[in-house]
Amino acid sequence: MNRVIPGVSLLTDTDIYLFKEGRHFRLYDKLGAHLMEVGGRRGTLFAVWAPNAERVSVIGDFNDWNQNVHVLYPRLDESGIWEGFVPGAHQGQLYKYHVRSKHRMYSTDRADPFARHTEMPPNTSSVIWDLDYQWHDEEWMGERGLRNALHAPLSLYEVHLGSWRRVPEESNRSLTYRELAARLPGYVGEMGFTHVQLLPVMEHPFYGSWGYQTLGYCAPTSRFGRPQDFMSLVDRLHQKGIGVILDWVPSHFPGDGHGLAYFDGTHLYEHEDPRQGYHPDWNSYIFNYGRSEVRSFLISSALFWLDKYHVDGLRMDAVASMLYLDYSRKDGEWVPNRHGGRENLEAIDFLRVLNEAVYANFPDVQTTAEESTAWPMVSRPANMGGLGFGMKWNMGWMHDTLSYMGKDPVHRKHHHNQLTFSIWYSFFENFVLPMSHDEVVYGKGSLLNKMPGDYWQKCANLRLLSGYMYGHPGKKLLFMGSEFGQWAEWSHDQSLQWHLDEQPAHHGIRRWVQDLNRLYRAEPALYELDFEQAGFSWVDCNDAEQSVISFLRKGACTKDLILVAANFTPVPRMNYRIGVPRGGFWREMLNSDAAEYGGSGQGNMGGVEAAPLSCHGHYFSVALTLPPLGVVFLKNQAAKGEAEGGREELLADIPEMPMVDFFLKRLS
Repeated sequence: MNRVIPGVSLLTDTDIYLFKEGRHFRLYDKLGAHLMEVGGRRGTLFAVWAPNAERVSVIGDFNDWNQNVHVLYPRLDESGIWEGFVPGAHQGQLYKYHVRSKHRMYSTDRADPFARHTEMPPNTSSVIWDLDYQWHDEEWMGERGLRNALHAPLSLYEVHLGSWRRVPEESNRSLTYRELAARLPGYVGEMGFTHVQLLPVMEHPFYGSWGYQTLGYCAPTSRFGRPQDFMSLVDRLHQKGIGVILDWVPSHFPGDGHGLAYFDGTHLYEHEDPRQGYHPDWNSYIFNYGRSEVRSFLISSALFWLDKYHVDGLRMDAVASMLYLDYSRKDGEWVPNRHGGRENLEAIDFLRVLNEAVYANFPDVQTTAEESTAWPMVSRPANMGGLGFGMKWNMGWMHDTLSYMGKDPVHRKHHHNQLTFSIWYSFFENFVLPMSHDEVVYGKGSLLNKMPGDYWQKCANLRLLSGYMYGHPGKKLLFMGSEFGQWAEWSHDQSLQWHLDEQPAHHGIRRWVQDLNRLYRAEPALYELDFEQAGFSWVDCNDAEQSVISFLRKGACTKDLILVAANFTPVPRMNYRIGVPRGGFWREMLNSDAAEYGGSGQGNMGGVEAAPLSCHGHYFSVALTLPPLGVVFLKNQAAKGEAEGGREELLADIPEMPMVDFFLKRLS
């Protein structure tokens, strides 16, 4: 006997129309498992898309996993959706869909593509779950449009939740979401980062994929707790004035038997032709972006995290693999588009619609593309011919910079263009400068271990690298552990090497990053015009022989002007003359060679007076001590009427109040 109550549905005719058009962006409110009451009976309404199924039943704890008890009803509108209300099915019970296909006598048990919660891996069942939660981030949500704006300071701390900290005395287990909520916000706030960017939290069967082999597109991984536990982490971060960016993976998905691949006995979510639907690099499947229902599924997943979890942005992984039909394929292994080209026209259209939907529904968030090619206008609006992202990772800058920094300083003068070339294209896109997890795995070594020289020089080079990044136009991203100079390459199975912070050199590196963040957030010149040519000008980019560069960063207000000078050799440069546009006193705001950071203590005694000697096209100039393997930041005293003082006096000008409040005050 079928105990499913028919005729119960959350779907309207409009929903079905939008679903078929690929324009339904909140399917998570309609499909999946929804707790409700029908005719005075509590239970769960199930709905799943399986158009090529002959029969679909829901199996679970509530029917002893018997496929013959709760058979769902197909809708009569040719949508391919099966649905039915199961009385008594309640919160916390496990379930799957048993799908019998019309094709090849195929049957399978599948997890719910719209499940809100999942069983702890390696188990694979979905869990009936409600997402009720009392949020306490009203202040953040009301102001995050300013905090996430392109003209605001964005300093991202990239985190893998499973390995940020572990509990060695408890079998080296990862922290739970609740434990992270008690520790991560305080640390990130202390370090001065504006946002955390989390490697994918969406449920994934293989922990070693770091989340990039996603299957639970609407479920945070249960490895660290329940959905409300993850909400509490986001909530606490917001209460500390810290934004949350999630990695999201619409480019491919794994072929695990309980997942999306061959869902109803056909290639429903993926392309049937392996030349289009299979990814050789990752042994995974590629979504069929030309299928309207798949587009609705993916865009609904994106909006789900912004809606239900108050997330502040999405970083989309491997966008290049979506844009090119021949990505990582040889001749004959790919299918040209209808014009005979290599561009994936369906994926391009999908990305444009996706970004339009995100910004139309959540105009105060940002989307960011990890896109490694020269595809034009990635971060330009779709109506202008762009892909519609808010920002793009600057992979060219990252590769050139790490290649340059990895060279012995004696050879750097022969590769000077690797430092200067990035400015030629820095304003073609809205760039994020990423020193991400990808650069500290698979034998690449940690950032500290990439640096040449002895122990002191490695630390100095790392401070120089981060200082150069904070001076360069573009938003900032630093992977966890790099802020204190982790020695070991990152491992997802191990905690960061927190004990290193007890050593003066590593503590100095962390203090340097902390002070960089504080200066960065306090000085509009360092962030306000990140994406405009007006925010940057070279002073001297041609001193290859001494491996020195100098440039000016500018804010929208003419008083906001910062001079950045960097010496990429271990030889100090005394009385090094640099042209400046103003006379008066130029105060040394930060110096990576200061003793408190582990440096040699060489610098400019708090600042220098500009002389009326023309240099580098300016009427004034300053004679600086450029410390070995060091970078200095200077600001004209006339800009704020500051008095000369040391580091403690300087940092007193950059308040300890929540930094987001400080820069909001500056913006207003």
